[in-house]
Amino acid sequence: MNALKNIAVVVLILLPMAYLAWIWNTVPETVPTHFGPGGPDAWGKKSSLWIPTGILSAASLFAYFLMSVIWKIDPKRSDKPMSPVFNKLGIGLAIFLSGLNFIIIKMSAQNEHLDKAMFVLMGALFMFLGNVMHSIKPNYFAGIRLPWTLASDYNWKMTHQLGGKVWFVGGLLFMVVVLVTPAPFVAYSMPVFILIIVLIPIVYSYRLFREEQKKGRQI
Repeated sequence: MNALKNIAVVVLILLPMAYLAWIWNTVPETVPTHFGPGGPDAWGKKSSLWIPTGILSAASLFAYFLMSVIWKIDPKRSDKPMSPVFNKLGIGLAIFLSGLNFIIIKMSAQNEHLDKAMFVLMGALFMFLGNVMHSIKPNYFAGIRLPWTLASDYNWKMTHQLGGKVWFVGGLLFMVVVLVTPAPFVAYSMPVFILIIVLIPIVYSYRLFREEQKKGRQI
């Protein structure tokens, strides 16, 4: 079963490269190579498309297989069986990066304006991460890894329960904003959005840490 799953994921990861090869003869000799908030702002030869496509495919493969073995070198998880959440994270990241790869190919090779599709995909990633966050057990490689969350199982649990809700709702709201506002506004506001959903669980975690200290909990 694991072998079939690995094959299916690898095929999914390689699909963007196969798609680019399939449409290669229809791709213009000069294509956009970089997109700013206002649209394409750099151009190059179509052969340059293989670079981001290959990098994203390689990153996707690396992320997927890393998630399947990382627990073996994690001091907090090495003496326990692999958590199913790591498998979900690996598959989720592979799907996201492959989807992003397809969008970039279509934007560059076929001159399609898919800025919003890219942002919707990112919102879906935040929702996915939020949905699995509460299931992540203490470890050194995935989750909200802070000195006080790693030192306290209680802090880790509470922080990830809140963080999961914040990321899921935040991702959903981000997708709604993407659909009703211009793409340049989304591009400029996205760093603020990410900062907010990252800071909320961190601040909550630190306040919980201080409360644990005051109550004399062992951390």
